[in-house]
Amino acid sequence: MAWLSRILAPVAFSPRCRGATQYAETLSCHFHSELVLLHVVAPPMALYAAPEAMAYSTATELTAERLEQRKIELGAYLGGQCPGIPIIQEVVEGDPAVEIVDYARGHDVGLIVMATHGYGPFRRFLLGSVTAKVLHDAACPVWTGPHLEDTPSYETIGFRSIVCAIDLAKGSRAVVEWAGRFAREYGAELAIVHVLPESLVQWGGVYFDPEWRSQAAASARDQIVRLQEELRTAGEVLIEIGDAPVVVSDVASRRKADLLVIGRGRESGLLGRLRANAYAILRESPCPVVTI
Repeated sequence: MAWLSRILAPVAFSPRCRGATQYAETLSCHFHSELVLLHVVAPPMALYAAPEAMAYSTATELTAERLEQRKIELGAYLGGQCPGIPIIQEVVEGDPAVEIVDYARGHDVGLIVMATHGYGPFRRFLLGSVTAKVLHDAACPVWTGPHLEDTPSYETIGFRSIVCAIDLAKGSRAVVEWAGRFAREYGAELAIVHVLPESLVQWGGVYFDPEWRSQAAASARDQIVRLQEELRTAGEVLIEIGDAPVVVSDVASRRKADLLVIGRGRESGLLGRLRANAYAILRESPCPVVTI
């Protein structure tokens, strides 16, 4: 299938979810993608206390009513800014994270667009459990972010500045390739940032030879330049030193990035699939984040 020919937008009917759906609709319009709106209804006992559930003769009856209600709500959910795109509306019962991941795998979804569901002062510490599971299990890229309730209007959504953060591990090639392709689609400026650890500067009270830092930075820059040449991608290379989440967030802010692209690992286990830096970068980002 063509790149991003099908985009999946899980719908939970929250303000952050509304913002995510605006992005999904805008992207579908640009890429002429099929847009899938998916709402997952939890099993009856997870929705109601026992007395409420007893008002229905069977769990099947309760589920059927919930499914029908959500289908009606889903039908009126989009902003209708791109009437020419094909739209699929799906309402299913089950575990939300499992259903989202299974749908993406079974239908060649190129991108999942969903909110983090972090709230208020706890945003720095919270990634919604559904989003965390999707980030852990999904094979395709996932577009999310902590500020999606502040999504610009349809008319003003644009992508002029893209920042791509890589650690030069095995998955970096796919991250740069995705970011470069997206930047070309929108004619956006691309910056590729790699953050060297503070330990290259000092350890405790001991400061290391600046030449060592220079060599490490030059080596990282050379690797990124070669990678760009192989991928035929052009972007400014930034080598920074410090705490990766803080530095990446700062770079994205300075460059007024409209999108940040990072990797989330391919190894098994939560820390392999969504590494500590990826989690911290995502929650600190001033703009939407695509994790590859």
